[in-house]
Amino acid sequence: MEQAAAKHKGNTVVVLDFGSQYTHLITRRVRQLGVCSVCLIGNAPLSTIASYAPSLIILSGGPHSVHEHGSPSLPPSFFDYTVEHSITVLGICYGLQLIVKVLGGHVKPALSQEYGRMEVQPVPGSALFGDGPLCTRLSVWMSHGDEAVELPNGFTVACKSMQGGIGAIENPSQHIYGLQFHPEVTHTLRGIEILKQILFNVCNIKADWKMQDVLEEQLKLIQSTIGPTEHAICALSGGVDSTVAATLVHKAIGERLHCVFVDNGLLRYKERERVMSTFEKELHLPVTCVDASEKFLSKLKGVTDPEEKRKMIGREFICTFDEFALKLERELGKKPSFLVQGTLYPDVIESCPPPGSGKGHSHTIKSHHNVGGLPKEMQLKLVEPLRWLFKDEVRKLGELMNVPVGFLKRHPFPGPGLAVRILGDVTQGDALEIIREVDEIFINSLKEAGLYDSIWQAFAVFLPVKTVGVQGDRRSHSNAVALRAITSEDGMTADWYS
Repeated sequence: MEQAAAKHKGNTVVVLDFGSQYTHLITRRVRQLGVCSVCLIGNAPLSTIASYAPSLIILSGGPHSVHEHGSPSLPPSFFDYTVEHSITVLGICYGLQLIVKVLGGHVKPALSQEYGRMEVQPVPGSALFGDGPLCTRLSVWMSHGDEAVELPNGFTVACKSMQGGIGAIENPSQHIYGLQFHPEVTHTLRGIEILKQILFNVCNIKADWKMQDVLEEQLKLIQSTIGPTEHAICALSGGVDSTVAATLVHKAIGERLHCVFVDNGLLRYKERERVMSTFEKELHLPVTCVDASEKFLSKLKGVTDPEEKRKMIGREFICTFDEFALKLERELGKKPSFLVQGTLYPDVIESCPPPGSGKGHSHTIKSHHNVGGLPKEMQLKLVEPLRWLFKDEVRKLGELMNVPVGFLKRHPFPGPGLAVRILGDVTQGDALEIIREVDEIFINSLKEAGLYDSIWQAFAVFLPVKTVGVQGDRRSHSNAVALRAITSEDGMTADWYS
């Protein structure tokens, strides 16, 4: 991402994460408006922030109170740096309160806490809202228990809530602004317009972030990282992320990429045949298919605990992948040096908890994600070409590389496969066959009704509950299945489909 930020120098937004559930949304909204944006932990060193040469630094919300001992704060001399370099700062919720406290104002617990939809009235002529269509009563989303009651020198109120609380503050001479509400969430009805006002009118940033640039930058980076002679391996899950990652690396280094697709016996209906056809006939990827279904299912026999199933599948996958890597080494006469993974930006954000969370900041790959937990002795260096992208951006990147649109629109499928969609022993009776057929009927019905693309994820679950019914004019007593459909923009927050 440093390369992208360097190319977009003067047009980059840095978001400092102080623990808000909406932080990733800020980053995404900015990118959706065509501006390069990165998310860093809230206590990132000033040198790290400066390396991105940002035009705007956004301080996110968070669950803490600025009064708490050890609550997250800013690096020393932060505002000296931003004022000296004329960098705009925007605080959102906790970020606003942090600005007020650090610069000498006063924040206290609110007598009337504001949560949910609220109305605010901007002050006419403010830099944040101007005199145009935004200078009217706005419906916004609030989520705070503290409030700013005394502003630092040089600051003025830019809007107030209908309850009388401060809704926004500004100090245009020092390029510092704050919003007590969340413009990034859809509940703030004109939130995107507010962000546009800040990006393009207050900061004068250019919308020059394009996925074509990302594609070209990543191709160069992959080629320089792997070099002209080394080989890379990639475990394909059949999902969008690993497939786009493999297609990108294959485009960069050609046949020196070696992919493996493992049939673990827990795949969807005709999944193996369908994805292998796409890999070979449409994407022309070098893929070896390993049928390890008997090994996986024998290990899972009698296992009912969901977490134990995940661990069992993870261990067996590592063994299968290790066997593939050793066989490949014998064929090549040398060890592959690199491992390609389809890690996305939400994985990176979730693996680096914000300050004050009580968790470390080490990089981890989520369990059972492709080949997380590979043996250390394999000594493979990671290549993660999608680690700075969100799901919707990955799909756009796939389109640029001619990955079939139908494949890119496929619903996400869990790493442990149907093992986590069958409650109980996956080898019991014909549970696997039943859930495959039910899931196929469900998905096809959604497609026929024109609903599939409106739903983020739909699937069937095999329940350990029996119910009575009538089949073939006879009474039956069999297991029930549940159908679920959810909507989401990025897979980090979701709601049921209605």
